[in-house]
Amino acid sequence: MNQDELKRLVGTAALDYLKADSVIGVGTGSTVNCFIDALINSGIRIEAAVSSSEATTRLLEAGGIQVVDLNQTGGLDVYIDGADEFDAHRRLIKGGGGALTREKIVAAASKKFVCIADQSKQVKVLGAFPLPLEVIPLARSLVARKMVALGGQPEWRENFITDNGNWILDIHNLDLVDPVKMEQTINNLAGVVTCGLFALRPADMILMATEGGVRQL
Repeated sequence: MNQDELKRLVGTAALDYLKADSVIGVGTGSTVNCFIDALINSGIRIEAAVSSSEATTRLLEAGGIQVVDLNQTGGLDVYIDGADEFDAHRRLIKGGGGALTREKIVAAASKKFVCIADQSKQVKVLGAFPLPLEVIPLARSLVARKMVALGGQPEWRENFITDNGNWILDIHNLDLVDPVKMEQTINNLAGVVTCGLFALRPADMILMATEGGVRQL
């Protein structure tokens, strides 16, 4: 199977974790898009979805799924989202698509976070994928200097603006042996909205697509 086929496989497998007539959280990215396609074609009836990005909202609404604001709901039963990397402890790097802040908010509001990914995203130690930071534009240079001091190499994602009106710094070569500590450190920097480490609140389950089928981690 190629990577697109693996994404479709795991996107369909995530349907097993939905409850009928529930409000679910839906993430952002190419693997999530496969989940959305599978959901639309499944006949499973959900009450509504809370979306983590404008792009996801457009796909859901085009498929006839109602999108509601998180402020209108209580806790969500389940959140389905992908990852740019994950480790054996279900800790993630997310934000390649720039939706990390809303993704982190929806994950925090959900009872269960099911991460869907193909086997190419599994790593022993996080950090090969550059770590995205959403930053207030005024603080871009300040945060970049702070990240250099922490051992990273920041790169401004030029000509990209998040759904929240902010900018993204992608941090290369950062030591993420202790991702929980690094997440806390980065999130405490003035000007950082949030970082793409999902270590304080990791996924509860990872569905990983492999040539032999979908494995549950």
